[in-house]
Amino acid sequence: MVNVSEKPVTFRTAKARSIVQFPDSVLEKILQTNNNKSSNNNESVNNSNSNNNNSNNNEIQSKKGPVFATAIISGTMAVKNTSHLIPFCHPLNIEDCKINITVSPPNSIVVECEVSLFGKTGVEMEAMVGASVASLTIYDMCKALSHDIIIKDTMLIKKTG
Repeated sequence: MVNVSEKPVTFRTAKARSIVQFPDSVLEKILQTNNNKSSNNNESVNNSNSNNNNSNNNEIQSKKGPVFATAIISGTMAVKNTSHLIPFCHPLNIEDCKINITVSPPNSIVVECEVSLFGKTGVEMEAMVGASVASLTIYDMCKALSHDIIIKDTMLIKKTG
């Protein structure tokens, strides 16, 4: 690991993004199926907005359960465990983690993960791991519909501190 003992404590943030791309019409079918289910039940599908995490579109359901809510939980867990996954990452006391999941028609889901803390080292790896694992969770929960789902363009969008 890099020695950070001489670095000052500053407020540090990082935002990362991954895109989950579905084959043509698969995502549309998922959304249409979920909209029909909520219409048939005369109730709208609610998003899980606890801990400042949210999905900006209606939740989608797979046979395994609520896809976006599960992805938010797994992404948050991954952020907190990054130093266990990547050997030279410092263990960090994460102070905030926000995961936003947005449907981007016609066939993509955008996952953004923003992490922040006061510390001596950055949180960009935590943000990228969070976006990646949340995207992997979406893949896992939707793979019964197609094995041609692609996770792409995982990247750091912004870093401060």
